Amino acid sequence: MNSYVNMGVGAFLGTVFVLMSVSIASEGIFHSEAPEKEGFAIVAEEGTAEAGAGGAAEVEVDIKPLLLTADAAAGEAVFKKCASCHTADKGGANKVGPNLWGLVNRPIASHEGFSYSAGMKTFAEGGKVVWDYDHLSYFIEAPKKHVPGTAMGFAGVKKPDERANLIAWLREQADAPAALPDASAGSAEAAPAAGAEGAKPAEGAAAPATEAKPAEGQPTPAQ
Repeated sequence: MNSYVNMGVGAFLGTVFVLMSVSIASEGIFHSEAPEKEGFAIVAEEGTAEAGAGGAAEVEVDIKPLLLTADAAAGEAVFKKCASCHTADKGGANKVGPNLWGLVNRPIASHEGFSYSAGMKTFAEGGKVVWDYDHLSYFIEAPKKHVPGTAMGFAGVKKPDERANLIAWLREQADAPAALPDASAGSAEAAPAAGAEGAKPAEGAAAPATEAKPAEGQPTPAQ
């Protein structure tokens, strides 16, 4: 065999031997055992990640007070978002969604000639549930959240004032528009009834006079 070949092979084998020796020696010198106990244990509090992802809990807005000052004319402009799927004129045709004439307080899933989704029929409870102001507001805000299984793919009207304007306009699309909410209903329910038993008199008010005991020997009033 050529002497140069022998020298090359010998040099290669020598190099490999030296590298393996260095590797084995390094592992013995620098190798460290895994600690029996972790120095730090990072534990995330349960629910923190969910709170960060979901953000603050959504607060449902009571639409009824807003309806008292709503602008129906502005609501007609908001309805343009719905016009691709609905008509609102009397006798109007069903489109992707049902005609909305006389919608307020109409039994849910009851418009003649329209094929409702199974989710909407379930929600309607056989016509027991009606499109009152609350149901309209929550459904228009987030259809699939309020009525699970509905086929309505609308993203929703998120701003309460826009929903109020839209519902005020829909209310007018009827032979006999539904009555607006009573502005005093909430305060009347919160206030104690006049003359209610056990009602505490206002601070500073005079206490009611107690029945005077007749003087000894005087006749008592007729009962």
